[in-house]
Amino acid sequence: MTKALQNPRGTYDALPELAKRFAFIENKARQVFATRGYGEIRTPVFEYADVFMRTVGDTTDIVSKEMYLFNDRNGEKMALRPEGTAGVVRAFYSNGLKQHLPLKLFYVGTPMFRYERPQKGRYRQFHQIGVECFGVASPNADVEVIATGVALLKSVGLSGDIVVKLNSLGTKEDREQYRQKLLAYFEPVQEQLSKESQERLSKNPLRILDSKEKEDKPFIKDAPRPLDSLCEESKKHFDAVKKGLEALDIQFEIDTSLVRGLDYYTHTVFEIHGEGLGAQSQVIGGGRFDGLVEQMGGESVPAVGFGCGMERLESIMEQQMSDERPVAFAVMDDVAYLSCLQLAENLRLDGVPCYLPLELTSFKSQMKKANKVNARYTVIVGEDELKRKIFQVKDMEEGTQQELTFLDAVDLFRGEYGVCKGS
Repeated sequence: MTKALQNPRGTYDALPELAKRFAFIENKARQVFATRGYGEIRTPVFEYADVFMRTVGDTTDIVSKEMYLFNDRNGEKMALRPEGTAGVVRAFYSNGLKQHLPLKLFYVGTPMFRYERPQKGRYRQFHQIGVECFGVASPNADVEVIATGVALLKSVGLSGDIVVKLNSLGTKEDREQYRQKLLAYFEPVQEQLSKESQERLSKNPLRILDSKEKEDKPFIKDAPRPLDSLCEESKKHFDAVKKGLEALDIQFEIDTSLVRGLDYYTHTVFEIHGEGLGAQSQVIGGGRFDGLVEQMGGESVPAVGFGCGMERLESIMEQQMSDERPVAFAVMDDVAYLSCLQLAENLRLDGVPCYLPLELTSFKSQMKKANKVNARYTVIVGEDELKRKIFQVKDMEEGTQQELTFLDAVDLFRGEYGVCKGS
């Protein structure tokens, strides 16, 4: 097969069954976010590359190794978005949204792009759900955002343990103090670190804590903890976050190696893990990014949010979606077909799912198809039904059958599928 007929490495085609599961997740996410007052935002798939270089950080793997970059026809350097927060912050700044603070925004099903090694739950084109809360410095916002992430996982039926991993990087000043401690700790053993961590040491030593290389693990285990570099205000902030989670009975554990892979985080950083993905159990990651709007060129605005990988969430989703079983039709001839077409179209306009064959086959074949699409009812119309102007309606679960007029059939299906008569 030629490459032109294959999907690119690290991508996939979402066929109807998978697309249906994604739509289910997206709908649940919208419901969860609506109850918490978040409004939807949609930003461009590509931005000026500088948006990510200035915010995500040019020392991060995302910017230095994984971004898809291209020059447009005017020679402007562009990037396909590798993550969601930077684009939302750019939109916040360029649209003058500061006048609407506090402001809660979410995005759903948004495609992201990173050139990385494909593996289970990780692709080069992937999709994210995320929330961003602007204008609230209180730790209450951190708690609400984390609780929103937990609620999202529960809404799609995750029945296993949900654990929040929690850490704090403190203020910008706390983070710089911690950076100096890490330099002092890692520099004497620099030659014993992995090649990648040696490179990170000069650029951003916090990223060494993310390393999974076996030669780094003994040193990471005994490395200074960011919590030891927090000022009093940062400690109070972190304590308030923990108390809020305890009040909500949200299970959490402190992970002092958690720094997240982006340079813009301050104070609270967190990950939410679910059962089912092994080493890739993290589904949600986020934290505070109080200085990000300022980095973009605006005034300082406190903010906190998270991103959730839809592919990972779908892979551990346990709830069986309650598909609405359609009304199927079995018709004997073209005249009967037109009669059923009228009924099916009326029902579809009311939101009732219907399966009406586009080509007439034998009655036996049509009934087999009704079973295959898992029809709840099958409407049968032949020569006798046409003469008497009725429909035979078979209950596929009970095996019973009844004769109904057009209006009676409409009323039956409206009632069964929860359609209000006035709709």
